Amino acid sequence: MEVRRTVPVALDVDSDDAVLLEDTVDTFLWSAQYVVDHAFEGESVTSSKTTLDDETYDDVREKTDGFNGGLVQAARNKAAEACKSVVTRWKHGKKASKPTFTSPHVVYDHRTATFHDDHVSLATTDGRIEADYVLPDEDSDTPHSEYLFSDEYETTGAELHYRDGNWVLHIHCKKGVEADTSEQETTGNGTVLGVDLGVNNLAVTSTGTFWTGDEFDHWRREYEKRRGSLQQCGTRWAHENIQSVGRKEEGRFKLMMHRISNELVAEARENECAVIAFEDLTDIRERTGASWGHKWAFDRLYEYVEYKAEEYGIDVKQVNPENTSRRCSHCGFTHPDNRAGEEFECLKCGYENHADYNAAKNIGLRYLRRNQTGSDGGAPLGVRLNSGMVNVNGGYSSASPEARTGVHAESHRFSGG
Repeated sequence: MEVRRTVPVALDVDSDDAVLLEDTVDTFLWSAQYVVDHAFEGESVTSSKTTLDDETYDDVREKTDGFNGGLVQAARNKAAEACKSVVTRWKHGKKASKPTFTSPHVVYDHRTATFHDDHVSLATTDGRIEADYVLPDEDSDTPHSEYLFSDEYETTGAELHYRDGNWVLHIHCKKGVEADTSEQETTGNGTVLGVDLGVNNLAVTSTGTFWTGDEFDHWRREYEKRRGSLQQCGTRWAHENIQSVGRKEEGRFKLMMHRISNELVAEARENECAVIAFEDLTDIRERTGASWGHKWAFDRLYEYVEYKAEEYGIDVKQVNPENTSRRCSHCGFTHPDNRAGEEFECLKCGYENHADYNAAKNIGLRYLRRNQTGSDGGAPLGVRLNSGMVNVNGGYSSASPEARTGVHAESHRFSGG
Protein backbone atom coordinates (compact mmCIF):
# COMPACT_ATOMS: atom_id res chain seq x y z
CA MET A 1 0.00 0.00 0.00
CA GLU A 2 1.19 3.52 -0.76
CA VAL A 3 0.68 6.66 1.29
CA ARG A 4 0.75 9.91 -0.69
CA ARG A 5 1.08 13.50 0.49
CA THR A 6 1.29 16.90 -1.19
CA VAL A 7 3.40 19.62 0.43
CA PRO A 8 3.05 23.26 -0.73
CA VAL A 9 6.38 25.11 -0.76
CA ALA A 10 6.72 28.80 -1.58
CA LEU A 11 9.57 29.67 -3.94
CA ASP A 12 11.91 32.66 -3.95
CA VAL A 13 11.96 33.63 -7.64
CA ASP A 14 13.86 36.65 -8.97
CA SER A 15 12.33 38.91 -11.60
CA ASP A 16 14.19 37.46 -14.62
CA ASP A 17 13.31 33.89 -13.70
CA ALA A 18 9.72 34.94 -13.00
CA VAL A 19 9.42 36.12 -16.61
CA LEU A 20 10.64 32.73 -17.81
CA LEU A 21 8.22 30.89 -15.54
CA GLU A 22 5.31 33.03 -16.69
CA ASP A 23 6.18 32.20 -20.30
CA THR A 24 6.43 28.52 -19.34
CA VAL A 25 2.98 28.63 -17.73
CA ASP A 26 1.47 30.25 -20.82
CA THR A 27 3.11 27.70 -23.12
CA PHE A 28 2.07 24.76 -20.95
CA LEU A 29 -1.56 25.89 -20.88
CA TRP A 30 -1.52 26.56 -24.63
CA SER A 31 -0.11 23.07 -25.25
CA ALA A 32 -2.77 21.39 -23.10
CA GLN A 33 -5.51 23.38 -24.84
CA TYR A 34 -4.13 22.49 -28.28
CA VAL A 35 -4.38 18.79 -27.41
CA VAL A 36 -7.93 19.18 -26.09
CA ASP A 37 -9.01 21.07 -29.21
CA HIS A 38 -7.56 18.28 -31.34
CA ALA A 39 -9.29 15.62 -29.23
CA PHE A 40 -12.67 17.27 -29.89
CA GLU A 41 -12.23 17.58 -33.67
CA GLY A 42 -13.50 14.12 -34.63
CA GLU A 43 -16.92 12.52 -34.36
CA SER A 44 -15.99 11.25 -30.90
CA VAL A 45 -13.70 12.70 -28.26
CA THR A 46 -10.27 11.09 -28.09
CA SER A 47 -9.00 10.49 -24.54
CA SER A 48 -6.21 7.97 -25.16
CA LYS A 49 -2.83 9.38 -24.11
CA THR A 50 -1.04 7.23 -26.68
CA THR A 51 -3.27 8.36 -29.53
CA LEU A 52 -3.10 12.01 -28.54
CA ASP A 53 0.68 11.77 -28.21
CA ASP A 54 1.02 10.29 -31.70
CA GLU A 55 -1.26 12.90 -33.22
CA THR A 56 -0.15 16.09 -31.43
CA TYR A 57 3.37 15.79 -29.99
CA ASP A 58 5.28 16.90 -33.09
CA ASP A 59 2.79 19.68 -33.87
CA VAL A 60 2.99 21.10 -30.35
CA ARG A 61 6.79 21.00 -30.35
CA GLU A 62 6.90 22.78 -33.71
CA LYS A 63 4.32 25.42 -32.84
CA THR A 64 6.02 26.20 -29.50
CA ASP A 65 9.54 26.47 -30.94
CA GLY A 66 10.72 23.28 -29.29
CA PHE A 67 9.00 23.43 -25.90
CA ASN A 68 10.56 20.97 -23.45
CA GLY A 69 9.49 17.44 -24.46
CA GLY A 70 8.72 16.37 -20.90
CA LEU A 71 6.46 19.38 -20.36
CA VAL A 72 4.73 18.73 -23.70
CA GLN A 73 3.94 15.20 -22.51
CA ALA A 74 2.77 16.50 -19.13
CA ALA A 75 0.43 18.93 -20.93
CA ARG A 76 -0.84 16.05 -23.09
CA ASN A 77 -1.54 13.97 -19.96
CA LYS A 78 -3.43 16.88 -18.42
CA ALA A 79 -5.50 17.24 -21.58
CA ALA A 80 -6.20 13.50 -21.85
CA GLU A 81 -7.39 13.32 -18.24
CA ALA A 82 -9.72 16.30 -18.81
CA CYS A 83 -11.14 14.68 -21.97
CA LYS A 84 -11.63 11.38 -20.15
CA SER A 85 -13.57 13.19 -17.42
CA VAL A 86 -15.90 14.73 -20.01
CA VAL A 87 -16.51 11.37 -21.70
CA THR A 88 -17.26 9.76 -18.34
CA ARG A 89 -19.83 12.46 -17.48
CA TRP A 90 -21.52 11.99 -20.87
CA LYS A 91 -21.74 8.23 -20.30
CA HIS A 92 -23.59 8.91 -17.03
CA GLY A 93 -26.01 11.33 -18.71
CA LYS A 94 -24.34 14.42 -17.23
CA LYS A 95 -23.67 17.69 -19.02
CA ALA A 96 -20.07 18.61 -19.83
CA SER A 97 -18.40 20.96 -22.26
CA LYS A 98 -14.97 21.06 -23.82
CA PRO A 99 -12.34 21.78 -21.13
CA THR A 100 -10.45 25.06 -21.07
CA PHE A 101 -7.23 25.65 -19.15
CA THR A 102 -6.92 29.03 -17.44
CA SER A 103 -5.53 28.37 -13.95
CA PRO A 104 -1.80 29.31 -14.05
CA HIS A 105 0.15 26.11 -13.38
CA VAL A 106 2.72 23.67 -14.79
CA VAL A 107 3.03 19.93 -14.06
CA TYR A 108 6.56 18.67 -13.38
CA ASP A 109 8.09 15.22 -12.96
CA HIS A 110 11.66 13.96 -12.41
CA ARG A 111 12.54 14.66 -16.05
CA THR A 112 11.61 18.31 -15.84
CA ALA A 113 12.38 19.11 -12.19
CA THR A 114 15.21 18.25 -9.82
CA PHE A 115 14.42 18.50 -6.12
CA HIS A 116 17.19 19.46 -3.68
CA ASP A 117 17.25 20.02 0.08
CA ASP A 118 16.83 23.77 -0.15
CA HIS A 119 15.97 24.54 -3.76
CA VAL A 120 14.50 23.16 -6.96
CA SER A 121 15.63 23.21 -10.59
CA LEU A 122 12.78 23.66 -13.08
CA ALA A 123 12.64 23.34 -16.85
CA THR A 124 11.32 26.42 -18.64
CA THR A 125 10.86 27.65 -22.19
CA ASP A 126 14.54 28.65 -22.16
CA GLY A 127 16.62 26.15 -20.21
CA ARG A 128 16.38 25.68 -16.46
CA ILE A 129 16.10 28.03 -13.53
CA GLU A 130 16.81 27.44 -9.85
CA ALA A 131 14.58 28.74 -7.06
CA ASP A 132 15.15 28.56 -3.31
CA TYR A 133 12.50 27.12 -1.01
CA VAL A 134 10.91 29.52 1.47
CA LEU A 135 10.64 27.25 4.50
CA PRO A 136 9.35 27.58 8.08
CA ASP A 137 11.65 27.18 11.06
CA GLU A 138 13.48 23.84 11.14
CA ASP A 139 12.17 23.00 14.59
CA SER A 140 8.53 23.52 13.71
CA ASP A 141 6.23 20.55 13.18
CA THR A 142 5.18 21.05 9.56
CA PRO A 143 4.43 18.91 6.49
CA HIS A 144 7.86 19.94 5.20
CA SER A 145 9.68 18.14 8.01
CA GLU A 146 7.17 15.28 8.21
CA TYR A 147 7.05 14.40 4.50
CA LEU A 148 9.30 16.47 2.22
CA PHE A 149 12.50 16.02 4.22
CA SER A 150 11.67 12.61 5.66
CA ASP A 151 13.75 9.61 4.64
CA GLU A 152 10.55 7.57 4.57
CA TYR A 153 9.05 9.55 1.69
CA GLU A 154 10.24 9.97 -1.89
CA THR A 155 9.40 12.90 -4.13
CA THR A 156 7.46 11.89 -7.23
CA GLY A 157 6.71 15.20 -8.92
CA ALA A 158 5.09 18.58 -8.42
CA GLU A 159 2.73 21.22 -9.73
CA LEU A 160 3.90 24.82 -9.92
CA HIS A 161 1.13 27.34 -9.23
CA TYR A 162 1.15 31.10 -9.69
CA ARG A 163 -1.29 33.26 -7.73
CA ASP A 164 -1.31 36.87 -6.58
CA GLY A 165 2.34 37.33 -7.59
CA ASN A 166 3.50 34.28 -5.62
CA TRP A 167 5.04 31.04 -6.91
CA VAL A 168 4.14 27.91 -4.94
CA LEU A 169 5.36 24.41 -5.73
CA HIS A 170 2.98 21.63 -4.64
CA ILE A 171 5.42 18.75 -4.20
CA HIS A 172 4.05 15.21 -4.33
CA CYS A 173 5.56 12.67 -1.93
CA LYS A 174 4.87 8.99 -1.34
CA LYS A 175 6.01 6.05 0.73
CA GLY A 176 5.27 2.37 0.62
CA VAL A 177 3.91 0.85 3.82
CA GLU A 178 3.03 -2.66 4.85
CA ALA A 179 -0.58 -3.17 5.79
CA ASP A 180 -1.13 -3.34 9.53
CA THR A 181 -2.72 -6.77 10.07
CA SER A 182 -4.06 -5.79 13.48
CA GLU A 183 -5.76 -2.78 11.89
CA GLN A 184 -7.12 -4.98 9.11
CA GLU A 185 -8.72 -7.22 11.69
CA THR A 186 -10.76 -4.30 12.98
CA THR A 187 -11.57 -2.56 9.68
CA GLY A 188 -11.76 -5.46 7.26
CA ASN A 189 -15.26 -6.50 8.32
CA GLY A 190 -17.41 -4.92 5.61
CA THR A 191 -18.93 -2.29 7.91
CA VAL A 192 -19.78 1.02 6.21
CA LEU A 193 -19.97 4.56 7.55
CA GLY A 194 -22.37 6.62 5.43
CA VAL A 195 -21.76 10.38 5.11
CA ASP A 196 -24.23 13.00 3.86
CA LEU A 197 -22.97 16.49 2.92
CA GLY A 198 -25.03 19.66 2.96
CA VAL A 199 -25.29 23.38 3.63
CA ASN A 200 -26.85 23.59 7.10
CA ASN A 201 -24.85 20.56 8.22
CA LEU A 202 -21.55 20.22 6.40
CA ALA A 203 -21.40 16.50 7.16
CA VAL A 204 -23.65 13.97 8.89
CA THR A 205 -22.70 10.33 9.48
CA SER A 206 -24.84 7.23 9.75
CA THR A 207 -23.61 6.98 13.35
CA GLY A 208 -25.49 10.20 14.10
CA THR A 209 -22.66 12.72 14.32
CA PHE A 210 -23.38 16.16 12.85
CA TRP A 211 -20.80 18.76 11.81
CA THR A 212 -22.85 21.92 11.51
CA GLY A 213 -22.16 24.62 8.94
CA ASP A 214 -22.58 27.47 11.46
CA GLU A 215 -18.89 28.26 11.88
CA PHE A 216 -18.21 27.92 8.15
CA ASP A 217 -21.09 30.23 7.25
CA HIS A 218 -20.13 32.75 9.94
CA TRP A 219 -16.58 33.15 8.66
CA ARG A 220 -17.67 33.11 5.02
CA ARG A 221 -19.94 36.10 5.73
CA GLU A 222 -17.20 37.86 7.70
CA TYR A 223 -14.68 37.53 4.87
CA GLU A 224 -17.27 38.66 2.32
CA LYS A 225 -17.88 41.80 4.40
CA ARG A 226 -14.15 42.52 4.61
CA ARG A 227 -13.71 42.11 0.85
CA GLY A 228 -16.76 44.29 0.19
CA SER A 229 -15.43 47.10 2.38
CA LEU A 230 -12.00 46.97 0.74
CA GLN A 231 -13.46 46.91 -2.78
CA GLN A 232 -15.22 50.20 -2.08
CA CYS A 233 -11.85 51.82 -1.42
CA GLY A 234 -10.51 51.00 -4.89
CA THR A 235 -6.90 51.73 -3.93
CA ARG A 236 -3.84 49.58 -4.59
CA TRP A 237 -3.52 49.06 -0.83
CA ALA A 238 -7.11 47.81 -0.73
CA HIS A 239 -6.47 45.45 -3.64
CA GLU A 240 -3.45 43.95 -1.89
CA ASN A 241 -5.48 43.53 1.29
CA ILE A 242 -8.28 41.78 -0.60
CA GLN A 243 -5.70 39.23 -1.73
CA SER A 244 -4.49 38.87 1.85
CA VAL A 245 -8.05 38.33 3.07
CA GLY A 246 -8.48 35.62 0.44
CA ARG A 247 -5.38 33.79 1.61
CA LYS A 248 -6.49 33.98 5.25
CA GLU A 249 -9.96 32.74 4.32
CA GLU A 250 -8.59 29.75 2.42
CA GLY A 251 -6.16 28.95 5.23
CA ARG A 252 -8.87 29.07 7.90
CA PHE A 253 -11.23 26.87 5.90
CA LYS A 254 -8.51 24.34 5.10
CA LEU A 255 -7.78 23.98 8.81
CA MET A 256 -11.50 23.54 9.43
CA MET A 257 -11.75 20.79 6.79
CA HIS A 258 -8.65 19.09 8.18
CA ARG A 259 -10.24 19.05 11.65
CA ILE A 260 -13.52 17.62 10.40
CA SER A 261 -11.75 15.03 8.23
CA ASN A 262 -9.67 13.90 11.22
CA GLU A 263 -12.84 13.45 13.26
CA LEU A 264 -14.59 11.61 10.43
CA VAL A 265 -11.73 9.14 10.07
CA ALA A 266 -11.64 8.71 13.86
CA GLU A 267 -15.38 8.02 13.75
CA ALA A 268 -14.84 5.27 11.19
CA ARG A 269 -11.97 3.72 13.16
CA GLU A 270 -13.80 3.80 16.48
CA ASN A 271 -16.79 2.09 14.85
CA GLU A 272 -14.55 -0.47 13.10
CA CYS A 273 -15.65 0.57 9.60
CA ALA A 274 -13.91 -0.73 6.48
CA VAL A 275 -15.50 1.84 4.15
CA ILE A 276 -16.52 5.51 4.34
CA ALA A 277 -19.21 6.15 1.73
CA PHE A 278 -19.93 9.66 0.43
CA GLU A 279 -22.46 10.76 -2.14
CA ASP A 280 -21.10 11.54 -5.62
CA LEU A 281 -19.91 15.16 -5.53
CA THR A 282 -20.32 15.84 -9.25
CA ASP A 283 -23.57 17.84 -9.16
CA ILE A 284 -23.82 18.56 -5.46
CA ARG A 285 -24.35 22.29 -5.97
CA GLU A 286 -27.43 21.69 -8.07
CA ARG A 287 -28.83 19.13 -5.62
CA THR A 288 -28.22 21.05 -2.40
CA GLY A 289 -28.27 24.69 -3.47
CA ALA A 290 -24.73 25.01 -2.13
CA SER A 291 -22.50 27.98 -2.91
CA TRP A 292 -19.14 27.68 -4.67
CA GLY A 293 -17.62 28.02 -1.21
CA HIS A 294 -19.53 24.99 0.04
CA LYS A 295 -18.59 23.00 -3.09
CA TRP A 296 -14.92 23.84 -2.40
CA ALA A 297 -15.38 22.68 1.21
CA PHE A 298 -16.98 19.38 0.14
CA ASP A 299 -14.18 18.67 -2.34
CA ARG A 300 -11.47 19.42 0.23
CA LEU A 301 -13.21 17.36 2.91
CA TYR A 302 -13.47 14.34 0.62
CA GLU A 303 -9.86 14.73 -0.49
CA TYR A 304 -8.58 14.96 3.10
CA VAL A 305 -10.68 12.02 4.33
CA GLU A 306 -9.53 9.92 1.37
CA TYR A 307 -5.81 10.21 2.02
CA LYS A 308 -6.08 10.13 5.82
CA ALA A 309 -8.26 7.01 5.80
CA GLU A 310 -5.78 5.26 3.52
CA GLU A 311 -3.26 5.10 6.37
CA TYR A 312 -5.64 2.85 8.30
CA GLY A 313 -6.71 0.63 5.41
CA ILE A 314 -10.15 2.27 5.17
CA ASP A 315 -11.58 2.71 1.67
CA VAL A 316 -13.36 5.96 0.75
CA LYS A 317 -15.98 5.68 -1.99
CA GLN A 318 -18.70 7.71 -3.70
CA VAL A 319 -22.17 6.46 -4.59
CA ASN A 320 -25.04 7.70 -6.72
CA PRO A 321 -26.97 10.21 -4.56
CA GLU A 322 -30.28 9.86 -6.42
CA ASN A 323 -33.22 9.90 -3.98
CA THR A 324 -31.04 9.34 -0.90
CA SER A 325 -32.81 12.32 0.71
CA ARG A 326 -36.29 11.10 -0.30
CA ARG A 327 -35.95 7.39 0.42
CA CYS A 328 -36.98 5.96 3.77
CA SER A 329 -33.97 4.18 5.25
CA HIS A 330 -36.37 2.06 7.33
CA CYS A 331 -38.77 0.61 4.72
CA GLY A 332 -37.36 1.81 1.37
CA PHE A 333 -40.40 3.84 0.29
CA THR A 334 -39.32 6.80 -1.88
CA HIS A 335 -41.39 9.96 -2.33
CA PRO A 336 -40.55 13.71 -2.59
CA ASP A 337 -43.00 14.52 0.21
CA ASN A 338 -41.15 12.26 2.66
CA ARG A 339 -38.79 15.15 3.30
CA ALA A 340 -39.70 18.66 4.45
CA GLY A 341 -36.61 20.75 5.14
CA GLU A 342 -34.59 19.02 7.84
CA GLU A 343 -37.48 16.76 8.86
CA PHE A 344 -38.08 13.32 7.39
CA GLU A 345 -41.33 11.38 7.85
CA CYS A 346 -42.08 8.36 5.68
CA LEU A 347 -45.58 8.57 4.15
CA LYS A 348 -45.77 4.77 4.11
CA CYS A 349 -44.39 3.44 7.40
CA GLY A 350 -44.35 6.63 9.48
CA TYR A 351 -40.59 6.48 10.24
CA GLU A 352 -39.43 9.90 11.51
CA ASN A 353 -35.90 11.22 11.82
CA HIS A 354 -33.57 14.06 10.88
CA ALA A 355 -33.48 14.21 7.06
CA ASP A 356 -29.69 14.40 6.81
CA TYR A 357 -29.26 11.45 9.16
CA ASN A 358 -31.73 9.43 7.10
CA ALA A 359 -29.77 10.36 3.94
CA ALA A 360 -26.47 9.29 5.51
CA LYS A 361 -27.93 5.86 6.27
CA ASN A 362 -29.22 5.59 2.69
CA ILE A 363 -25.78 6.46 1.31
CA GLY A 364 -24.24 3.66 3.34
CA LEU A 365 -26.97 1.20 2.31
CA ARG A 366 -26.54 2.12 -1.37
CA TYR A 367 -22.85 1.29 -1.15
CA LEU A 368 -23.74 -2.11 0.36
CA ARG A 369 -26.27 -2.89 -2.38
CA ARG A 370 -23.79 -1.89 -5.07
CA ASN A 371 -20.94 -3.96 -3.66
CA GLN A 372 -22.53 -6.94 -1.90
CA THR A 373 -20.94 -10.04 -3.40
CA GLY A 374 -21.46 -12.71 -0.78
CA SER A 375 -17.72 -13.49 -0.79
CA ASP A 376 -16.89 -11.85 2.50
CA GLY A 377 -16.37 -15.18 4.26
CA GLY A 378 -19.17 -14.56 6.70
CA ALA A 379 -17.98 -11.13 7.82
CA PRO A 380 -20.84 -8.80 8.74
CA LEU A 381 -22.01 -6.42 6.02
CA GLY A 382 -23.84 -3.44 7.41
CA VAL A 383 -24.11 0.30 7.87
CA ARG A 384 -22.91 1.47 11.26
CA LEU A 385 -25.45 3.41 13.30
CA ASN A 386 -25.03 5.02 16.70
CA SER A 387 -27.48 2.50 18.15
CA GLY A 388 -26.20 -0.56 16.29
CA MET A 389 -25.96 -1.72 12.68
CA VAL A 390 -28.39 -2.31 9.82
CA ASN A 391 -27.67 -4.69 6.94
CA VAL A 392 -28.64 -4.45 3.29
CA ASN A 393 -31.84 -6.45 3.86
CA GLY A 394 -33.01 -4.21 6.70
CA GLY A 395 -31.89 -6.53 9.47
CA TYR A 396 -30.90 -4.65 12.62
CA SER A 397 -28.48 -5.53 15.41
CA SER A 398 -28.07 -3.36 18.51
CA ALA A 399 -24.81 -1.83 19.64
CA SER A 400 -22.75 -3.27 22.46
CA PRO A 401 -23.10 -1.72 25.94
CA GLU A 402 -19.82 0.06 25.31
CA ALA A 403 -21.24 2.03 22.36
CA ARG A 404 -20.06 5.59 22.46
CA THR A 405 -22.24 8.59 23.21
CA GLY A 406 -19.53 11.25 23.03
CA VAL A 407 -19.72 14.62 21.34
CA HIS A 408 -17.15 16.08 18.93
CA ALA A 409 -16.05 19.68 19.08
CA GLU A 410 -18.01 21.72 16.55
CA SER A 411 -20.36 18.76 16.04
CA HIS A 412 -23.16 17.02 17.89
CA ARG A 413 -24.33 13.44 18.13
CA PHE A 414 -27.85 12.42 17.23
CA SER A 415 -29.13 9.30 18.99
CA GLY A 416 -31.84 8.26 16.56
CA GLY A 417 -31.92 4.77 15.02
